[in-house]
Amino acid sequence: MRKGICVAGNMIVDIVYPITGWPQPGELVHIHDGITHTTGGSVCNCIVDLAKLDPELPLYAMGKNGTDAEGDLIMAAIDYPNVDVSNVIRDGASAFTAVMSDQISKQRTFFTYLGANGKFDESDIIWDNVPANILHIAYIMLLNALDQPDDEFGTKMARLLCHAQEHGLKTSIDIVSEASDRYKTLVPPALKYTDYCIINEYEAQQSTGIMLRDSNDRLMTENVPEALSALKRMGVSTWAVIHAPEGGYGLDEHNNYIVRASLALPEDYIKGSVGAGDAFCSGVLYGAETGMALPEAIDLGICSAAASLSMPGSTEGMRSKDEVMQLLERFGRRG
Repeated sequence: MRKGICVAGNMIVDIVYPITGWPQPGELVHIHDGITHTTGGSVCNCIVDLAKLDPELPLYAMGKNGTDAEGDLIMAAIDYPNVDVSNVIRDGASAFTAVMSDQISKQRTFFTYLGANGKFDESDIIWDNVPANILHIAYIMLLNALDQPDDEFGTKMARLLCHAQEHGLKTSIDIVSEASDRYKTLVPPALKYTDYCIINEYEAQQSTGIMLRDSNDRLMTENVPEALSALKRMGVSTWAVIHAPEGGYGLDEHNNYIVRASLALPEDYIKGSVGAGDAFCSGVLYGAETGMALPEAIDLGICSAAASLSMPGSTEGMRSKDEVMQLLERFGRRG
């Protein structure tokens, strides 16, 4: 019987630079003390988050990692008793991202080098060596080999997801927030073979063409059900989920619409947002694997993201499932 979650895709070293304000072209902004080197990317973030949520949950890391010191840092970071790393291939230079973390807006901007991650494709996978129940792969548009076109499936990522389902795995995807027009080309083919789609409001907007933020940066909640329905029409079979600072929104396996407001966190609580999206995703994935209904899973995702926000790095703030859920009682929901 299949059990557990396999997280595949990006394995990255994040170099986080604290800044105060974002410069206009030609302007200068100082980088402050507190530069950190931490692991990031979906594999590192979600694997560690899931391992902290439940030390007994079987977890499998999959991807291509460098043979350099950064690669060693990644392997050390995901070294948990319940994490199987036998599907991680080490080759070449590791991926890294320079993260500009604005201490004023709490937003972050990424400059990334794909390294070994850019070469990861289905030829690196032996499906019989993946006994998990769910395969979560991310990020679409940041895995160069899998973003390539495929004559039959549209993209190599779609081919991989189809084959995963044929081997008995449920599939889950996430997308990188990228300033490009590639969403309409790379996302729809993958959604045809996706059971769980867990993405943020910008990625949902770019993938569906349905506006979710207006010119005043207001989340257009009235359009969220339409965007979720569009993701389902594009192929998502089970849960379509959109997360935003305002909350979590989803359509479950019966197309019931779920709305859960985020937590009412005090202003001085948030130390950084790097990894919060992956933390939300990890909570929802944990819910899917353990038989939760979608409302409960989204609540866990919201609380997991809130835990992540308490620390500047990607995974330092994560705690056990029970500790994470206590944040809901401690802070309550946003009005």
